Amino acid sequence: MRASRRLLLGIAVLSALAACAQTSSNVSVFATGFSNPRGLKWGPDGNLYVAEAGTGGNNSTTPEECAQVVPPIGPYNGGFTARISKVTYYGARSVFVKDLPSARAAQGDTQGVADVAFIGDQLYALLAGGGCSHGHPRFPNSVLKINADGSWGRLANLSAYQALHPVTAPDPGDFEPDGVWYNMISVDSNLYAVEPNHGEVDEITPEGIVSRLIDVSETQGHVVPTSIARVKNGFYLANLDSFPITPGSASRFIVSDLGGVKSIFSGLTTVVSIVVDGNDTYFLELSDSPGFPTPGKGDVVRLRGGKLKTIADGLTVPTGMTLGPDGALYVSNFGDGGPAGAGQVVRITVP
Repeated sequence: MRASRRLLLGIAVLSALAACAQTSSNVSVFATGFSNPRGLKWGPDGNLYVAEAGTGGNNSTTPEECAQVVPPIGPYNGGFTARISKVTYYGARSVFVKDLPSARAAQGDTQGVADVAFIGDQLYALLAGGGCSHGHPRFPNSVLKINADGSWGRLANLSAYQALHPVTAPDPGDFEPDGVWYNMISVDSNLYAVEPNHGEVDEITPEGIVSRLIDVSETQGHVVPTSIARVKNGFYLANLDSFPITPGSASRFIVSDLGGVKSIFSGLTTVVSIVVDGNDTYFLELSDSPGFPTPGKGDVVRLRGGKLKTIADGLTVPTGMTLGPDGALYVSNFGDGGPAGAGQVVRITVP
């Protein structure tokens, strides 16, 4: 198998391997029943909103219709199985938005709703499962504006933006025409979305205007940026890097408000989410073992005073992380490659 530089590698036997993964004692199951959960955020109403990639479907497109994702990753089959779930403070889950575009790759990786974010009381969703190359010729990857009753409208067409504004140095051997959008945050009434495959961070205004914050590929190459957090005078950005996994090959970058990106801390592995809390920075690592993602090898590490410490381990393909109102970390676990309903959100008590 070629050294695929993918965001995630689907693991089709997650449910069978779940019993083999022993998490650390500070990890507890908060909610269950998710279909490949991804990014998650606490809302102003006190509920946790969880993006779910879904399980794809049976819809496909042809090279005559649009550019395809090349094997062994592609082609994709699309369906409308992605959704957003709402979870109460006590862990009761319900479906808030359903029937959103999902896509399943030939090797099992799923894309759907990648993340959610709030501007005030307004919820937004980031789609990664849309676009013609994912089996959805009439539903592009987008930012959606979600209404209080679960209905939605399209705020921005991200598939069209990427087609019109290509990055400087995409990897032609590992290219997703519609992108695989991953993380989204809100800052000062604007949204910031990270796209790992092309290597970019884009800004979206409440009016739906998209602009490029930084072309990561231009100076860093195909490092697969995944996650972003706001800090003073800029942003922290973290990356997955390529597969097969080389432990210690991922980094924390600084993105200046004035432009430019540079690595400021190395030694991380397959980072898929970053949370900043005061002087501490937490990194969610997909798998810290060499090779390809291994069940039970996901973890959370904390950077404090220039030193890294693992504070939780035993996770299986964790995909998203957020800080809760109680000071605990909440993580999407069993986040890719599993059957419908096999995903979890776990609560991690911070030591």
